[in-house]
Amino acid sequence: MTAKRFVDTNVLLYAVSARPEERGKSEIAQSILEADDIGTSVQVLQEFYVQATDPAQGDRIPHEEAVRFVQALCEFPVQDLTVELFRSALSTKHRFQIAYWDAAVIEAARALGCDSVLSEDLSHGQDYGGVRVVNPFGGA
Repeated sequence: MTAKRFVDTNVLLYAVSARPEERGKSEIAQSILEADDIGTSVQVLQEFYVQATDPAQGDRIPHEEAVRFVQALCEFPVQDLTVELFRSALSTKHRFQIAYWDAAVIEAARALGCDSVLSEDLSHGQDYGGVRVVNPFGGA
């Protein structure tokens, strides 16, 4: 299985969202997760788990459900956290003047061989040295 599209944390959070106002985004996210060309990273899985189970969130999901969801995602390519990835992210952060965590997502996507990152957190259409951001929720 090869990953061409990298899934960021917000896609995963929308996929499990029960908020009525996010129904459209939830359906889009669930559709993305049915594809066979996606991948993600350990960083994204960590961020998902923390945010999805946060007691401060009104629609949090139970630990067991979050773990099952993460385990299912591990069937796709998942980029590990490595020293090389960290160094690449530092360079990308500096080159593009973006937050370190965003740079780590870009570099994890690159390491998996993805040509796009599905996210609403970065600028839609922006190219980061061969990895392009696509907002699947209506980026302009």
